[in-house]
Amino acid sequence: MIFEPVIGLEIHAQLRTRTKIFCGCSTAFGAPPNSQVCPVCLGMPGALPVLNRQAVDYAIKAALALGCDIQAGSIFARKNYFYPDLPKGYQISQYERPLALRGGLEITVEGRTTLVGLTRIHMEEDAGKSLHEGFHDSDRRTYVDYNRSGVPLIEIVSEPDMRSAAEGAEFFSRLRDILVWLGVNDGNMEEGSLRCDANVSVRPVGQEAFGTKAEVKNVNSFRYLQKALEYEIERQIAVIEGGGRVLQETRLWDSATDRTHSMRSKEEAHDYRYFPEPDLPPLVVDAARIEAVRASMPMLPAERKQRFVAAYGLSEYDAGVLTQSVELADYFEAVAAESKRAKLAANTISGVVMFMLKDRNMTIDEFPVRPPDLSTLLVLLDTNVISNTVAKDVLGKMVESGRDPREIVQTEGLAQNSDEESLLSIIRRVIAGNGDAVAQYRAGKAQTFGFLVGQVMKGSGGTANPRLATELLKRELSNT
Repeated sequence: MIFEPVIGLEIHAQLRTRTKIFCGCSTAFGAPPNSQVCPVCLGMPGALPVLNRQAVDYAIKAALALGCDIQAGSIFARKNYFYPDLPKGYQISQYERPLALRGGLEITVEGRTTLVGLTRIHMEEDAGKSLHEGFHDSDRRTYVDYNRSGVPLIEIVSEPDMRSAAEGAEFFSRLRDILVWLGVNDGNMEEGSLRCDANVSVRPVGQEAFGTKAEVKNVNSFRYLQKALEYEIERQIAVIEGGGRVLQETRLWDSATDRTHSMRSKEEAHDYRYFPEPDLPPLVVDAARIEAVRASMPMLPAERKQRFVAAYGLSEYDAGVLTQSVELADYFEAVAAESKRAKLAANTISGVVMFMLKDRNMTIDEFPVRPPDLSTLLVLLDTNVISNTVAKDVLGKMVESGRDPREIVQTEGLAQNSDEESLLSIIRRVIAGNGDAVAQYRAGKAQTFGFLVGQVMKGSGGTANPRLATELLKRELSNT
């Protein structure tokens, strides 16, 4: 019997507001435990929640980007359960009437394109965080940090439309890109601001009815999600083929052993005893507010990528690199417009600039070389004032010193050498000093020519005009 998986994801994304969803406490990550709390987010008797307007606008923005229908009226509800990191004994969420319904996201995996539908997007508050110490019962301690309690979340619930672990990982990755692009989530999975629960079941191919699903909780990387889904699919198939029955349960992914393990039986909605939150009125979102949020949204990454391909003649790959963030795309467009050399700008930014950012752990907003200065450098390169090697060296000096590229080239004598007599002098010294390589080249070993060109560039301090130096070197090698 051949089985197929059925996968749906629930993505929990913290919204990038400065304060919590129902109070004025800070949402900043990394503060001392329990230093960013108040009677509201601790659930003290008599403390009343007040909804954060910015959180609602961010949620609307995400819903619009994913093609959802924004509901004119939605209701907050109490989701009741006891857990140490939930100080009120309930979580304020949305249930029967969420903020947004339907929508979807198109993904492509191994040449197969799938439209993954969305069931809903609803708003809720995050819980606190349990911190565990010790490995043995005798010294095991658990502490609770409530700083995260009350941080605004949206939960994005997909339809069970994915049929492979790779599709699940791709959906999560694409969704993260969109949320970060919009500025509604920081995408930092290590800090827990973006988390994923995966619902997975298996069924014989051709069967319409779903199998019994297991939920894998709180997976915080694309790679771990794919590995967890692959493991869970194999586990469930093995259970069925062994004559067993898959249990409906919540499981946890253990990255140390590459396995899932049972956490608890899976709750149903009625277990949470939902009822409307009595301290909050219905959330009313009118058409004018939706249009105001829509007007504030940037062009989405897929649209901007295609525009880069069409307008600037970039490859799909380069356009994809340059649309990793709004800030990077804006930086490229500013350089392309200033220098009027879009392809050279794309190659430089996706290559050496991206390497520098990674090497220095910077974002493009922190990069000290601003678009006008990079544009000036590219013009110097493209008009043969400096060579490609020198351009990289000058860019490094611009990053370190903030100096103008023209001033660096002039004061350090880095302008490209196109004087034939000067270059011939260097070439003749290289030929005289590298007899073995010259002999190999003349014997037909063409790859030694690259070595000789490198020696000429080295001899010129990187300032030789590469095209002219190459022509002169070939001529001298054939004449002597």
